[in-house]
Amino acid sequence: MFVKDPCGIVCVLVTYLAIFYADYVIIKWVVLQTMLDSLWGTFNVVMFNTVIFLLTIAHIKAVLTDPGTIPLPQTRVDFSDIHSSDSGCDFVNWTVCARCETYRPPRAHHCRICQRCIRRMDHHCPWINNCVGERNQKYFIQFLIYVGALSAYAITLVAVSWMTECEDCSQDVPIKQARIMHCVILLLESALFGMFVAAILIDQLQAILTDETAVEQIQHQGPYRPHKPKMLLLSEVCGREHPLLWLLPCSAAPRKFDTPLIDHHV
Repeated sequence: MFVKDPCGIVCVLVTYLAIFYADYVIIKWVVLQTMLDSLWGTFNVVMFNTVIFLLTIAHIKAVLTDPGTIPLPQTRVDFSDIHSSDSGCDFVNWTVCARCETYRPPRAHHCRICQRCIRRMDHHCPWINNCVGERNQKYFIQFLIYVGALSAYAITLVAVSWMTECEDCSQDVPIKQARIMHCVILLLESALFGMFVAAILIDQLQAILTDETAVEQIQHQGPYRPHKPKMLLLSEVCGREHPLLWLLPCSAAPRKFDTPLIDHHV
């Protein structure tokens, strides 16, 4: 699934441009300039690129994973009996989307950018050019965590390189000026993205732990299941495996919410 939204595509490109620029600055202007003959240089290059690798996998999955799109009906649907006894008690809280002309389960909302209804939709994020829904929220949270970790890592490496005296560093004035310029740009980029993703991550965790998506907060619907344990709410998004494995983007997101759709045709 890839949404053809110009704003989202530009944001995705800007994301990778910022990531690869950070990698370039750390390797070219920090490690090779101040840690060339040290094992710490090799260690930091490997660790920094490992975080970038995990970040990239999480981002690609968040971009390409179906967030929980409600299928469009193949034929016209009769909406007159959605609350009738024949529909079953499981469909009492289902609603009808006038734009998609189909039934949708509780907590599903219509996205005007994707032009489809999304299960447990939180919001549409241009940085992944996709909606954040029940099937890709895990990858979105992983992406936020790795961007925050990469930003903190970059700031730390630049700060250490400035505070540590380097006798082997080049004393050529143009090289020193270029290094300072790139490091300052990286610090500003890392601080900006770090604070940005930290705010979104806190909002996402709050939405999960209170069981209330951003759309539901705007509509003042209140928590969907106010008495459900917090760890169970987290496991519904991140999976049933050990919490330490929640940070790995290689594991599949849980799909326990795939409720069968009502199939009432004219």
